Amino acid sequence: MIRDAKKPSKTKADSLPLDGVTKRAAEPAAGLKVVAKASGSKATAAKSSAAKASRPQPLPAKGLGKGVIAVAPPSFRRERALIKKGIWPVAGCDEAGRGPLAGPVVAAAVVLDPKRVPKGLDDSKRLSAERREELFEEICATAQVSVVSASPERINRDNILRASLWALTRAVHALPDLPQHVFVDGRDRLATRCESEAVIGGDGLIASIAAASIIAKVTRDRLMCRLAQQCPGYGFESHKGYGVPEHLAALSRLGPTVHHRRFFAPVAAAWRKIEGIPVELPAGSGDLFEVAAETSLAASA
Repeated sequence: MIRDAKKPSKTKADSLPLDGVTKRAAEPAAGLKVVAKASGSKATAAKSSAAKASRPQPLPAKGLGKGVIAVAPPSFRRERALIKKGIWPVAGCDEAGRGPLAGPVVAAAVVLDPKRVPKGLDDSKRLSAERREELFEEICATAQVSVVSASPERINRDNILRASLWALTRAVHALPDLPQHVFVDGRDRLATRCESEAVIGGDGLIASIAAASIIAKVTRDRLMCRLAQQCPGYGFESHKGYGVPEHLAALSRLGPTVHHRRFFAPVAAAWRKIEGIPVELPAGSGDLFEVAAETSLAASA
């Protein structure tokens, strides 16, 4: 075969400059398989995929289904940070029972022992009743604990927010040793003689607040079970005073008790319906709410 002298050979053509970059052909060694290399962004993506594939992948949390996000439990990290600065005791406080139609609101303050922080602390709403009872006993055995309740009479007089803050403040001051710093769940700081720090969602973040939420919840649940014996027919032992359909039906049928919060809308309506007594709501009481919202709260409690 006669090759055209003006036409470059294949080897020479492969060595010609292409966009300023010389491409050189290399003959593969005998018996080796040639793998084409991707260029530019494709090469980067291929390397990234290969590195990701070779990296050990985290196992999904046990018991969680697809699309479920695991929530980290509360930690003692913020308390330890204050201890390292010489700030001690450090307390957490929380309340239970702001939403129900009946019964007191219960506040608790807890100072955990740094050497004996109970395992499994969490927001009381994320724990089963059995687990709350177990942790309640463990917290009481290892920590400083105080509990204060605000009665329905105080709630009627002051409104639920003020009554809750009053109970929280009294709980902090009732601790055996007044803390130097207190974490409180929610938006409102307390008028305490120590530094007060409000933490939104604190019962799911800070171990001391989580412990206080468990103490407050278990204490209030026990109180409502006792009220159920004094006031049969309302179902306090099951719904703990929340505005569920069973409770609303009992209010309509039996009327309010002295344990009901007079200015909460369904209770005020029951007074008007059964006894014909007009109930004037105090200005700015903030105690009216949607029954549907409270029913959803009861389901999650």
